[in-house]
Amino acid sequence: MSKTVVGRFAPSPSGYMHMGNLLAMLLAWLDCRAQNGEMVFRMEDLDPARSRREYVDALAEDLGWLGLDWDRGWPEADYAQSRRGEIYERYFEDLRRRDLVYPCRCSRAERLAAASAPHPGEAEWDRRCRCARMSRAEQAALLQSGRPLAWKLRCPDEDIAISDGHYGLFVQNPARETGDCILRRADGVYAYQLAVSVDDMLMGVTRVVRGRDLLASAPRQKWLIETLGGTAPDYCHAPLLLEGERKLSKRYGSLSTRELRQRYKPEALIGLLAHACGLLDRAEPIAARELIPLFSWERITREDIVFPGNDL
Repeated sequence: MSKTVVGRFAPSPSGYMHMGNLLAMLLAWLDCRAQNGEMVFRMEDLDPARSRREYVDALAEDLGWLGLDWDRGWPEADYAQSRRGEIYERYFEDLRRRDLVYPCRCSRAERLAAASAPHPGEAEWDRRCRCARMSRAEQAALLQSGRPLAWKLRCPDEDIAISDGHYGLFVQNPARETGDCILRRADGVYAYQLAVSVDDMLMGVTRVVRGRDLLASAPRQKWLIETLGGTAPDYCHAPLLLEGERKLSKRYGSLSTRELRQRYKPEALIGLLAHACGLLDRAEPIAARELIPLFSWERITREDIVFPGNDL
């Protein structure tokens, strides 16, 4: 008996959605519905400084306006990351007991410098934070100092392969290519890599469809889920929408759904996105459900898509 496909929406309420977010959401929904799967809606509102209630409400409203429905999730409390701290703590402590995390005293500037390119002439280069090399006595002294500390994952120094459903084989050595990642910030907030891995595992997600910019996170998340005793989902990454050479972003004020809804009906917007990614030969109004029988990853472009931004 075949296993039910479980996909997910996992937006961050740090702003209104833009066209790039909408494309990723549309493809995640089509991928799930084309396989008669179950769609989960999780609100990734981890960061209290950036998450706002008006954005939370707008995300759910905009998905409904576009006809992208879900089967379980938001607004149920268990599907908001801001309310799942005790769950993340349990898995964090498991990793800590196994010496897979360590305290980090580095400033943001020091962390960025450590992630920069190696100096000329360096044959061997390990991105691992210098705090990972502290002795147990040094760690104990640091913890007793009372200084606010971040906690990092000891990323594996091994090749981890992802068979991406759209871009094919992707192999990465996290310790040497991305460096150790923060699992808990110095202010006590659990970070993205831990929260998303735990949530995908516990919510039974079997398919993760998202933008290509997150492909580099997939090996760490696969390893983390399996280390915590779960089964990693299949990953399928989508092309990005660009404004010139820059991806659409809430940070840069890219055209939001609040503005788009003043100018387009949902079918017109769906048609624009479907044409841009290769599902339709021309941009014409179409309902999201009408795209389900047309959907195939073979039809989706692998090249990033340049959109005219605010002149759309």
